[in-house]
Amino acid sequence: MKEDPTAIWLQTGYALFAATGPDGLKVEVLARKVGISKSSFYHHFADLEVFTRQLLRYHVGQARLLARREAACESLDPGLITVLLEHRTDLLFQRQLRVHRRHGPYAECLAEASGPAAEAFLALWARELPSHLTPHLLGGVFQLALENFYLQLTDATLTREWLSAYFRQLTQLVRTLSTGGAPALDGSG
Repeated sequence: MKEDPTAIWLQTGYALFAATGPDGLKVEVLARKVGISKSSFYHHFADLEVFTRQLLRYHVGQARLLARREAACESLDPGLITVLLEHRTDLLFQRQLRVHRRHGPYAECLAEASGPAAEAFLALWARELPSHLTPHLLGGVFQLALENFYLQLTDATLTREWLSAYFRQLTQLVRTLSTGGAPALDGSG
């Protein structure tokens, strides 16, 4: 069965956006990667703006899938880590949205895509890490950790080892905060 050309364009564009951000999303580059002429692109999409809107809708769908898979996890490690690694491109796409969130459509997509995954992660985190922190404070720690996560996230850092170490450090931070201690700021925690 022949693959749908629209799907091929979208999958290739999705991976390209995840790797290079919106500045790297060029019809010429896409056509070269897909191995199909630029005219095919314009046959399926009126222009790059229409294509980008479809990519953003596709990402929201991927984010919802990721959230469902996160919600089914029973542990951070290995459960959630395995799911995150399987959704590597989705995470890198989400990172690009965060980096470029000053652009209206990216900010809207980021907001829509972030909610369900954040809820699923917080539920897992709360189950795995009983804490004396109020839900509000735990949510604040999560938002800071999420921002830090995406600042550090690259194709090279997105490994099982890095994710495991990141979640260990995050867990230690929450435990320290829960007991009223001050977290180590020298990176030794």
